[in-house]
Parts: sequence; C-alpha cells; structure tokens
Amino acid sequence: MQGYMNRPPKKRAQAPDYVSPNQLVLDGFESPFDQKLNPTNRWVVLAHLIPWDEICNLYLKFVPVGQTGRPPLNPRIVLGSLVIKHMCNLDDRETVDQISENIYMQYFLGYPSFTNETPFDASLFVEFRKRLGMENLNAINEKIIALKTKIETKQTIDNQHTGSTDNENTDDSQPSDPTEIGHKGRVIFDATACPQDIAYPTDLNLLNDARKKLEELIDLVYHPTLHSGKPRTYREVARKTYLHTAQKKRTGHKIIRKAIRDQLNYVRRDIKSIHTLLDAYEDLPFPLKATEQKYLFVVQTLYEQQKQMYDNKNHSIDYRIVSIHQPHVRPIVRGKAQAKVEFGAKIHVSIIDGISFLDELSWDAFNEGSHMINYVEQFRKRFGCYPREILADQIYCTRNNRSKLKELGIKLLAKPLGRPSAMSIHVSPGERNPIEGKFGQAKTAYGLDRIKARLKGTSESWIATILLVLNLVKLAGVALLYIFVKYWVSFSARLPKTSFQNLWHIIKKISFIYQIHYSRQVIYINVA
Repeated sequence: MQGYMNRPPKKRAQAPDYVSPNQLVLDGFESPFDQKLNPTNRWVVLAHLIPWDEICNLYLKFVPVGQTGRPPLNPRIVLGSLVIKHMCNLDDRETVDQISENIYMQYFLGYPSFTNETPFDASLFVEFRKRLGMENLNAINEKIIALKTKIETKQTIDNQHTGSTDNENTDDSQPSDPTEIGHKGRVIFDATACPQDIAYPTDLNLLNDARKKLEELIDLVYHPTLHSGKPRTYREVARKTYLHTAQKKRTGHKIIRKAIRDQLNYVRRDIKSIHTLLDAYEDLPFPLKATEQKYLFVVQTLYEQQKQMYDNKNHSIDYRIVSIHQPHVRPIVRGKAQAKVEFGAKIHVSIIDGISFLDELSWDAFNEGSHMINYVEQFRKRFGCYPREILADQIYCTRNNRSKLKELGIKLLAKPLGRPSAMSIHVSPGERNPIEGKFGQAKTAYGLDRIKARLKGTSESWIATILLVLNLVKLAGVALLYIFVKYWVSFSARLPKTSFQNLWHIIKKISFIYQIHYSRQVIYINVA
C-alpha cells in the first residue's frame, strides 16, 4: 500500500485573537515598516534581475521627452506598472490601487520610500499603450534577446575558465562546427487568436445596438430652430419588438428572420432621418464630432452588410463588422471544439530559446502556412543567419514550403510525406509543447484570452506588452540560473575534476524551477 509523503511544515502567520472593531484604532495598529523588506519577495527578486537601465534607455529612445510642459513620468514606473498589471492580470484602476497599497510593488518601481499617494491616474494607461505601440515594444523584445545572449555568453565563459565544459554540456541549439555560420539554432512556429472583450455578436443584437446608437445621434443632430419637427424613431416599439424575440428561450429560424427584418427597417428609417437633419447644416459647422461621425459610418456599413446577408440568406461576408464600438475586430474561424469562431486579432509567434517574438499581428484571418518563408526571413534579419531546424505544425508543411526550405538548407522537423512506415524517425508531438505552454501561460495568467483595450492601437500594444512580460520573466529566470551556476562553480572548484564533471552532468539533466506564487495563480519558469 502506497504511503503518504512527508511534507515539510509550513511557517504560518500567528492567528490574532478577535478584537471588537470598537476597540481597534488605526493609531494603535502595529506597522512593520520599521523592519527590513523580505529579500525573497517576488517583486524584490524581479527588481534586481530586470535590466532597468537598458530597457529604460530604449524606452526614452522611442518616446522622446519634450523640453516644455510637465516633466514626464519615470520610465521605470511606466514599464514596471505595465509589468505589474499583466503579471497579476489586473485592470487599470486596480493596478494603480495595488501600487499605492503595496510597499513591495513600490520598491519594484524604484520608489525610495513608501507613499500612500497613487503614482498616476488610471486613465494614463491608455496613453502608455498609445505611446509605446507595438513596434516600440517589439524593439524592447529585441533588446531582451540581446541581454539574454549576453548572460548566457558570460555563463559559458565562466564555465570554460573552470574547465567544466565538455561535449555533453554544450547547448544543443548552437552548431557544433564553428565554421557553420549559415544556419544556427532551432525555432518553433505557431499562431493563435487573442479574443477581444466584446459580447458574442448576433445579427439581431448588432442591429439593435446600431438602432440605439442612431437614436442617440438623432438627438444630437436635431435643433428646434433649424428643423420644423423631430423625426419619429419608434424607439419604444422597436425595443419591444427586439425584446419579444431576444427574451425567448427557444426561437426558430422564421422568428429570428422576421425580427431581423423589423430591425433593418428601423435602422434604415433612422439613417434616412439623420441625413435629412444634416442637410440643414449646409452653411453651419458640422454638428457631429469625429467619434460620432465614425459611429455613423460604421452603422451605415453594418446596415449594408446585414441587408446583403438578409437578401442572400447567408451569414458570411467579407470584412464583417461584429461590434460597432470596435469595428476593427473580425471573426477568426479556428475550428476548435471549445470555440469554433473567435473574435479578435490573430498573431504569429516564434519561440527561439525560450524567447517569444511577435512575427505578425492581423485583425483579418490569414493562413500562417503561406507566410512561413516570411517568418524565416525575419529570423535571418534578427540573427543574421537562417535557423538550422524549424519545428512547425502540419499547416506549415506544404510541398511548396518543404521545397523552399530544402533550397535554403533548413531542416523541417515535422511529419514526413508518404506512408508512415517509410520513415524510421518521427517527430514526437511533445516537442512543440514549449510554444503551447507559452500560449497557455499568456492566456491563463496574463490576460491574453481577453483583450480589454477598445482601440485598435491600444489592443495591439496590449498584446505586445504581454509578450514583453513573458520575455522579462524568462530573462529573470536565466539570470537566476546564471547566479546559481556561478555559485556552484566557485564551490565545486575544490572538488576533483572527475567528481565535478559527474555532478555537472546531473545538474544538466535536472530542471531548475523557480516558482513565483501570485495571489491568484502560480507561474512556473523553467530555466533549464
């Protein structure tokens, strides 16, 4: 019979006795601020491991500081607050509140002492995303790979000085022949969708939202001195007609089609009324602002699309609008059991030695297999050489891609063509787990499965920031491994050479896992 494992006892905080709220005063509360900070706290560890000087200089390079006006915020506060937001998966307001309440977060942002004041207004997060942009965040990612390479190179030099390197502990991703400079490393390709935080779009709900927005625009455009009378919108009747169908538990095809036809008629009437009201402003300033004009154009396009699908009796059209508030969002057909269609951006990511690179971001669906050679050229542009091996899904393994990769001298690790028995060596399905794990970590822990930004540019920055956080955490793990190896090498210098080589071989086989415990999730950083 299998026994239970002995677990080490945990040191828990002392449970205080109950004290009535009438007897507990704020002045009598014992504050721990006269004590030193815990050096093993997650924010203290990350603050020492992230290369703030290089990243902040890169931020100031792409976001220049003006000579006039109020002094800008500290770049460490800007970038650090984005890291805190996505590592804890918080919204903008909660992030600011957490920073003002948590002394460790303030230490992570570079504060000299604790303060109760908020670092900035929560609305500035939108400006951070606008200023940074996807291109600037990708440039910071490029800097991260350079820092990671520098750390690993320093680690290799320290190992060579102690004579501990041999053929077994060299990195498999680097070529064994020094003259082989044309092809280096292994890259993993994959694509995923980043769903937006929008309601599930149906034709009836979209037309109802468009009708209500048109009624708001009619109220803004109408002026008693310019118009003889306000046009009738039948808003109460239209709302009752919509609710009569939307609140039913079971609705048939004919009932839904009739409700869509009624809403199309209401939307068509409101659009005609707005154009009639706008004709009176021929010699006057235009009454609608830029945002309101955008809504008008979006609603008119939505009406044309819905009318065309209604007449043709289908549910598919090019550049289909699924939200009047975020017209840039498109449906992405994934074909998975959990979500056959997702609404958001589609991204293509390359994993090189644990670092994530955003190769492509598109709001329209695309076939990543047809863009594979472009991703290979981006690898060559980043590192100055082609990859030695590519690990990709079946969608990339077309005959055209196979022939082009063969011409470039790149090995494709995928299921070969022909009968399965014709090849003796097959690729294990688990070799693509690193990139699937990255997607799972980004969506589960960092909020990639629900992009809450509403603008197109800020949504792209949101996605790029999550990948930046992934790389920062990976960089912190590599730095931890370097510190561990450096300490072990200095300690083992006193041991015989044969004993040290055996111990080093064991270390290479064991994964050094650094666990960061969060309040809502646990993230495992594998730095082996």
